[in-house]
This record gives sequence, structure tokens and C-alpha cells, in this order.
Amino acid sequence: MNAPIAHPPQADLKPDAKADSGTTPVMAQFLAAKADQPDAILFFRMGDFYELFFDDAVKAAAALGITLTKRGKHHGEDIPMAGVPVHALDGYLARLIRMGFKVAICEQLEAPAEAKKRGHKAVVHRGVVRVVTPGTLTEDSLLDARGANRLAAVAIRKGRAAVAVVELSAGAVDSVACDLGDLGAALAAFRPSEVLVPDRLFSDETLKGALDGSGGVVQAMPQALAEPVGARDRVQRLYGVSALDGFGAFEEAEVSALGLIAAYLETTQAGKIPALAPPRRSGESGFLAIDPATRLSLEIDRTQRGERDGSLLHCIDRSVTSGGARALAERISRPLRDPTAINAGLDAVEWLLERRDLRRDLRDGLRSSADVARATSRLALGRGGPRDLAAIRSGLTTAQGLAGLFAAATRDPLAGPPARVLACLDRLTLDAELSHLLADLGDGLIEEPPHLARDGGFVNPGHRPELDAARTLRDDSRRVVADLEARAVAESGVAFKVRHNAVLGYFLEASAKAAEGLLRAGPDSPFIHRQTLANQVRFTTVELSELDAKISQAGHRALAMEGETFEAWRREVARLAGPLQGLAEALAELDAHAALAEWAEEVGAVRPVVDDSLCFDVEAGRHPVVEAAVTAQGDPYTPNNCRLAGDGQGVSRLSIVTGPNMAGKSTFLRQNALLVVLAQAGAFVPARAMRLGVVDRLFSRVGAGDDLARGRSTFMMEMVETAAILTQATPHSFVVLDEIGRGTATYDGLAIAWATAEALHETNRARTLFATHYHELARLEERLDHVCNLSMKAREWNGDLVFLHEAAPGAADRSYGVQVAKLAGVPSAVVGRAREVLERLESEKAAAARLDDLPLFAAVAEPAPTPMSSALDDAVAAIDPDELTPREALEALYRLKNLAKA
Repeated sequence: MNAPIAHPPQADLKPDAKADSGTTPVMAQFLAAKADQPDAILFFRMGDFYELFFDDAVKAAAALGITLTKRGKHHGEDIPMAGVPVHALDGYLARLIRMGFKVAICEQLEAPAEAKKRGHKAVVHRGVVRVVTPGTLTEDSLLDARGANRLAAVAIRKGRAAVAVVELSAGAVDSVACDLGDLGAALAAFRPSEVLVPDRLFSDETLKGALDGSGGVVQAMPQALAEPVGARDRVQRLYGVSALDGFGAFEEAEVSALGLIAAYLETTQAGKIPALAPPRRSGESGFLAIDPATRLSLEIDRTQRGERDGSLLHCIDRSVTSGGARALAERISRPLRDPTAINAGLDAVEWLLERRDLRRDLRDGLRSSADVARATSRLALGRGGPRDLAAIRSGLTTAQGLAGLFAAATRDPLAGPPARVLACLDRLTLDAELSHLLADLGDGLIEEPPHLARDGGFVNPGHRPELDAARTLRDDSRRVVADLEARAVAESGVAFKVRHNAVLGYFLEASAKAAEGLLRAGPDSPFIHRQTLANQVRFTTVELSELDAKISQAGHRALAMEGETFEAWRREVARLAGPLQGLAEALAELDAHAALAEWAEEVGAVRPVVDDSLCFDVEAGRHPVVEAAVTAQGDPYTPNNCRLAGDGQGVSRLSIVTGPNMAGKSTFLRQNALLVVLAQAGAFVPARAMRLGVVDRLFSRVGAGDDLARGRSTFMMEMVETAAILTQATPHSFVVLDEIGRGTATYDGLAIAWATAEALHETNRARTLFATHYHELARLEERLDHVCNLSMKAREWNGDLVFLHEAAPGAADRSYGVQVAKLAGVPSAVVGRAREVLERLESEKAAAARLDDLPLFAAVAEPAPTPMSSALDDAVAAIDPDELTPREALEALYRLKNLAKA
């Protein structure tokens, strides 16, 4: 959805779709291109600039801060115009895309010289070569090297939902089918930049919540494009197959979503076929379900401010390649659910952790590798350049070196690499075609090639003899021209200088006075007059004209041959896109494994025991992000134990966590939830030991927030998220809840918290950490079989509160709210007054708070609190004006004034 741009008051700035008889040929071209892309800003190439016209110019000028001018007229009105230099396109594109605009690039499809061959009034052919949108970026300058950029599509068929996702810059395609209730979690896991949705679904309130949680720009698509029959045909055409059966048994909703992706790529890529891997099907049971609210609460890959710094991913990322960083991000964003797959990843991390020297050499080798996946994708789409070829060469060289590095380790019969590492090594072994490509690029491509193929100069000398010959003539022209200049001076006696311009080519130039004799010479003179200027006269010779033609042809011929060489390499990369993408994936996976091993060694993380039980047992667990921040300041971090069991066999499945604010309840809750994420992502965990029965759904309701745009208060959002937990959590789920019910009246909130805890214990039977300031909930330990109390310990010392950050058995006796207010800097007078009020309230606490029997609150009315007065009030009340002498009255007035000051 485009960012709103304020347009200046003006007549209709949108062009008619058809050109009238007064329209210039160039403007007719623009109108035709714009008619094909009415919802995109059209960048229209004119020489060294991309020009924008009509409403596009107004929008771009406002968004980019560029000058708005005008050019010609349309229907009698001035045509607004703005422009940006061709060389600066990427910077302007990035800004427009971040604002949510689509941008269509209309290029010159031929050189002006070619157009002139059709007549001096012929217009250069132009056409839209690409439509740039947030989810279809491929240029490095527009992408985050360490983050994926995904285009997603959502479809619903026969009560089932599906999400299809393509990372065009790397060629990866995923497909997930799920129940409608799981759509938000499935979509949020991919964090798409752009989401395609059939327009018929925009009225679906459930879908709106899932789209809002995805964070991507939403694009409406015609419903007809999601119909299964047409969608299947488009996907088959995209992959060049006659059936999709070879990719798996797709549900109708999946086919519809993939069909939306295929239709969008056909439009935005202007007919170019991207190099895409076959779609990976991942059912809803394959990954840990994490809804958008939980993902935000736990700050898994982004903080609540939307930043990477400070997130779990940022804390543990030790990858050395951009592909490895993306692989690690995907692993943390989509933890697994199958114990076998999880343990396979843990095997790889453990094996590399135990081999420090091998891991160091592996990481050193990976540092020299480039981003093979993105280079392959750009070259396949025809957008790459010589530097992308260099990236392919670098990746192939790295793969060859790593295969040799692991050669000895793979022969170890007792401690050879685990299956995940072996699979990576198999993909790093170059077959004959990849070896030939590496040899060809190694022989033919220079070490540091230019960015653009049209600049030339990227083919090594000796690779093509005919290219060398053309280059020699072109590059030796200075020496040849200098010799000719010397001979001309000697022969004529005139101080000639050889010059060059695009019109005349090479010519001899002399001052007007020096050239007077040559101008009077007869027709037999070898110096042929070409042009007379105010102070110079220009001549040529037959030899110079022939040399000019040869040099010009040699330069064009050299560039053409380099272009042919580049195109041959590009086609070969596109043909080998499949194995190159597999190689890139293997390099990225090895980097991710090694990064997790490196981090585990740094922080002393251990391998968790992961099985399909209902156990959750953590000994001396630590919050990875908070620990990193605390230890960076030189302070120790206090670890904590946590033990829950969904089966309730001797261990509680629900813990009521009490204690003062600032004592660490929220950190304790999030810490254990993040340990689940790490363990199921195949990472080691910061703890002394951990055993985890795999979690199917992770829920976290920690912290307050509202959604004012949708009319939802903080308490309403809290209840919406609580409802999602109570309707979706299962005995295999893990739930952390903080301060449920605090956003409403005390008795209402306590009743909601009590009922929620009971439901989680009796109905959902999920492993739950339930933090609260309602100390009455501690009584649940006596009433329910599998509930225990934990409290975050604190001590008062000389009137100050000391937090121990230790979770210990038992319930807290008080919340220490007044002491926390003092620590926060609340004025001492207010703190003192709060102590007075607290003491009076506690001394008059009524028996109505007893919770021995349900309903929660007995029918005993709480007595009205005794009105409280200040010392000033008491002093005023003690004065009897009729009994005071004038002197006593004056003294009383001074006393009151002093009390007021205090």
C-alpha cells in the first residue's frame, strides 16, 4: 500500500491512456508504457536520465525531494516533469520502495545510432523491463545482506489456508498449508516484505489480523488469479514442467498461493524467468508455531522497536557470510518440531564445537566466499554484471577448498561428520560442469572486474586472441596517433595537434595563422580541410581517416566481444542455477552450524536433551540477551532453575510467579521461552543442563500494548491475546503469561487471572509460567494438583530494596511497590505519603479478600476506608478561633505556614 503523498492543487495530472494527434512520438511512448503499468511510478529512460511525467513526477518530487519542472503540454495543460540521473537510480529506488511504491523501469532497448538508421526522426525503442516492488528486489544496494527479502502470497480454499513464499534474490520457494487459526503464525515466521492477497479476502477480519502481524506491504490481486486451474498452469509454466506431482502433493490453497506468486513474477519481471528452486513443502506440524504477538514479545529476530540490534538473533549471530546470516535467521525464526531433525542440527553444532581448529579453518575459508545465491539469481534474470561472475568464482573456489579441508575428517571411522555436515559436503563437491565453469572464470575473468558489463575491461588478456588483437589496436592508438602527428608536423612545418571528438573523429588542428598556407594549397595537398573555427582550423589526411575508422571499429569490436563473452558466461550460470543454489545453501548451512558452535563456546552453552516427552527442566538457565548486556557492564548474571512437566507426574505443569517489580519476573519468563526457541532451532542453550519435550506452540503474553488504529485498548489487546492462548494451547505447548487482568478493576482482573490459570491447568494442560501481582493466586497451589509457587526474591536493607534476581520456591509476601517507586525517583514526599496510605490500607484489610471458597469473593462488603488527613488538616481542625488571643492567632498562622512548607 503506497505511502500517502500530498499532491499540490492542480488539474488532472494523470495522462490519457491514448495519445492524441498533438502528442509527440516520445510522449506517445510514455503514455503507452504508463497504460501497461497504471499503478506504478514509471521511470522513463531518456539518455542519461530517467524522466517522470504527470502524476508520477508530482509523487516522486514530493517523496524524493527532487525538483518538479514541466515539459510541453497535454490537452493544453503543462506536463509536470521530474528526473533522476541513471547512475543514481538505486538510491532513489530504495527510498521509493521503502515507502511502499511500485516502480516500473522503462529502458531504451536500442542505441540512438540504431534508431537513426530508420530515419532521422525515428524514436529509440523503449519498453518496461521490470517492475520493482518491495518483495522482488535483487540488487545488493537495495537489500539487507544479512536478511532475507521475501514475497508472500496468501490463499484460502475449502476452509484451509496456505502461504507461498519466494525469495527472488536467492531463488528459494516455500509453501505452507495450515488451518485458518494458524495463518498468522505461518505468515509472521517468514517476515515478508510484500504480501499478495486475493481482493475477495480483504473483508475477512481474521485475515486482516494475520496481514497486520506480517509487517509486509499488502498488494491486492484479482481473485481470478487464485483459481486453482489457472494457478496450476502458471506455476507449471514458471517451472517449465507439465505437472507439479514431482514437487509434492499440494493442497488447493497452496496451488492458489503459488499461482499468485507466478502471476506476479510474470508481471514484475517482464517475461524473464527467474532461477527458482522447487517449492519446499513444510506442513504445519514441521515448525514451532509462534504467533505475531509472541514473536514481538520475545524479540526473536527484531526488538519491539523493529530493530535487529538487541534481539535474540543479533545476540547469537556469529556468522561470517551473508548467506550464513540469512540461514541462521531462518532457523531462529522457524524452529523445528521434529526431535529427529532437531537433534540432527544439534549433532552438527556439537561436532564443530569439539573441533576448534577445523572450525577456525572453516570460518576463515568462508570469509573469502561471496553471496553465490544472490549473484546466481541476478545473472539468471539478466541483471547481473561481471562482479556477480566473480562472486560465483569465489563461491566455487571456497567450495573446492572446504571439500579438501574436510577430506581427512570424513575418513575418521569413529568420529566422522554427522549427517547434516556430510550432506553439506556432498553439495560442495564440484561436478564436471561446475569445475569447468570455475576453470573458465578463473582463466577469463580479471581479479577485480567492473560493476557493469558495458564498461568492458573484465576479460583477461589471452582468454580470446581476437579480443586481444582488437584491444591492441585500440590501446596502441595513442602511440600510432602520436607518430602520425609528428610526421604531419615535419611534412607541413605547421604545429599540428591531433584531436578527437564524436562528430569528426580524429583530426589535425592548428591555429588560424599557422594554417593560412595550407588553406591556400592546391588540391594535391595531403592535408584536407575539414572545419574552420574562430581561432583554429581543422584538417585530416587519408591515413588519419583510415586510422580513425580502424580505431573506432576496434573499440566497438572489443566491447562487443567482451559482451559476447559475458553473455556466454551468464547463460552458463543460468543453466547451472540449480547446482549453484545447492552449493550456496550448503555454504550457508555450514556457516550457520559453525556460528552456533562459536557462540556456544563463547557463552558456555550446553547441548539440550530434546525428545517427544512433556518435560521442561532447566538447570541454571540464563537469558542470552540480558546476560550479554549485564556482563558487558562487568556485572554477574544470576541463573535460575525452572522445572515443569505437562504430564504432571510429580512435577507441576503451572508455576505461579510472584515478586516485586524490577525483581526479574518478565526476564525469567522470557528467558525460558527463548530457551525453547534456541533448543528447537538446533542451537545449544545458555544453561548448566536442559531437557525439553518438543513444544508445538509457543505463547508469550508479556508487556502491555494497544492497537488504537483498530480501536483496541491495552486491556482489550491483552484479552485478545489471552483468548488466542486459551483456544489454541495444547498439552505440548509452552505458555508464559505476565500480569493478566491488571488493566481493569481489581476484582475483575483477579477473577480473570484466576479463571485463566485454572483453564490452562485443567483444560489446556500446557506447561505454563504465570507471573502476577495478585498474591491471592498463590492459593491455587493448595487447590490444584499440578501448580507450584515461585517467587523472585528481594530484601530490604537500611530502608532500601535489594533485588536478588533469584527464582525460589514459595510465594512472595509483598510487592514492594512503594520501594520501587522510590528507586524510580518519585519525590520523597509522595513516597512518604504512599507509605502512610499503604500502612493504613494493610491495617484495615477486610476479610472479603479470602478465597477459601468459590465464588472468589465472599458476600462481605468491604468497609469504606477511613478518610485520611494530613498533619496540616489536623492542625487546622485543632484551632478554635474564638478562643485565640491575637498573639496566639499569629503564632498559629506561622505554624500552619511551616506545615504547608513541609
